[in-house]
Amino acid sequence: MAVKALTWAALAVGFGSIVTGCTSTMRTAAAERDYPPLGEFVTVDGGARVHYLQAGSGPDVVLIHGAGGNLRDFKFDLFDKLAQNYRVTAFDRPGLGYTDRFPGLPDGALASAGESPLQQAMMLRQAAGQLGINDPVVVGHSFGGIVAYQWSLMGLDGDDPVNAAAMVSFAGVTMPWPGDLGLYYTINGSAFGGAVVVPLISAFVPNGTVDDAITATFAPNPAPEGYGAFIGAPLTLRAESFRANARQVNTLRPHVVEMAQRYPELTLPIEILHGLEDTTVPIDIHAEEVIKIVPSANLTRLPGVGHMPHHVDPDAAIAAINRAASRAGLR
Repeated sequence: MAVKALTWAALAVGFGSIVTGCTSTMRTAAAERDYPPLGEFVTVDGGARVHYLQAGSGPDVVLIHGAGGNLRDFKFDLFDKLAQNYRVTAFDRPGLGYTDRFPGLPDGALASAGESPLQQAMMLRQAAGQLGINDPVVVGHSFGGIVAYQWSLMGLDGDDPVNAAAMVSFAGVTMPWPGDLGLYYTINGSAFGGAVVVPLISAFVPNGTVDDAITATFAPNPAPEGYGAFIGAPLTLRAESFRANARQVNTLRPHVVEMAQRYPELTLPIEILHGLEDTTVPIDIHAEEVIKIVPSANLTRLPGVGHMPHHVDPDAAIAAINRAASRAGLR
């Protein structure tokens, strides 16, 4: 009887795995059909492809999106407005949207390594160099903020046309935070989560859960009309993208600790836009602390605004970029 029970259990697990895999594959295909690449591709060292969208003319502005997102976040509104006065380039970060993961990084369902800010900045800087980007204003939102800081720190170590002339942070991750990130990232960023939990999420999470996540990200502000339909959240629910995002966030803190030691060396113009009601990247832990050690950083505090200041107050976002460009002598 015991052998028979184990046999049925094994068959049930195997059948469940097949159903999960097939459902996840179908949802991935649907996501890529409904949300195809908006831009073009450039290939960097190691054969990795980087997806980018570029438009406009003038000083270069580089846009780097946050965790779980893609360049559609900026394309929804800010990209086209900035393209009236700048040459704007938005990138998909490694592992997200349509950009490949960092070459050589352990991959697969049982891996747990995530791209560091340095690895991400290396890929995006290489792509920027191939696109002829020069003295850019580098803009990062949320996780993209720490990549923007890393991009800026790399300019301390040698001359390069793609070194940031100025930097702008929209609710950017900047400083080490107390405690951990909770079970969501701990589990999903682990080998067990990557092999077991992520495929189930990819296959079966309902659309209502995605809508709730968008609502929580914008809180206490409402998401702009049409944002959820445009952003391409199903792209993030693809198993490989979901794993990449979880691993990047789960392994981030040690890199931030190391980076923060060099922040006082930064002298380039830095503009920070941060909502006082941001509970995802709290202003008191990040922006308020970094301005204490970086004299060139200017913080604009937005009362009543949460984690998406560039959508809630796009005029303030554009003004911050204009200030950064002017301080850098680009306008």
